[in-house]
Amino acid sequence: MSLKTRLTDDMKAAMKSGDKHSLGVIRLINAAIKQREVDERIELDDTAVIAVLDKMVKQRRDSVSQYEAANREDLAQVEREEIVVIERYVPAKMGEAEILAAIDAAIAETGATGPADMGKLMGPLKAKLAGQADMGLVSVLVKKRLAG
Repeated sequence: MSLKTRLTDDMKAAMKSGDKHSLGVIRLINAAIKQREVDERIELDDTAVIAVLDKMVKQRRDSVSQYEAANREDLAQVEREEIVVIERYVPAKMGEAEILAAIDAAIAETGATGPADMGKLMGPLKAKLAGQADMGLVSVLVKKRLAG
């Protein structure tokens, strides 16, 4: 079952059960997906939907930190609750050990030897780990690996 189908089914279930919070967040997700499809004139696959979801989670985490800095715990809590609903649809993130194993495999594939090869290494890693790992963390780990 595709993620978009699962979202539609969960939206119907939330309507039937009266879960207004989940329903609102799922509608936000569907709107973000539809907006990207219209803007780019494409049909999003699961990988692209996960990218949209990751972006939504990141935006909400940024909002939480800004609300906390402004002493608006009420608004920060709303954002945290939305993150919980969105993360239901995001696959579990890889651990550091799994990421390092993927980096080592990519180094063996590409023959990367030093920091100058970072771009050559990040391309295949981004394709392989999209939606499964935080690419910021992957970048830091790749730099450490290539530095020696």
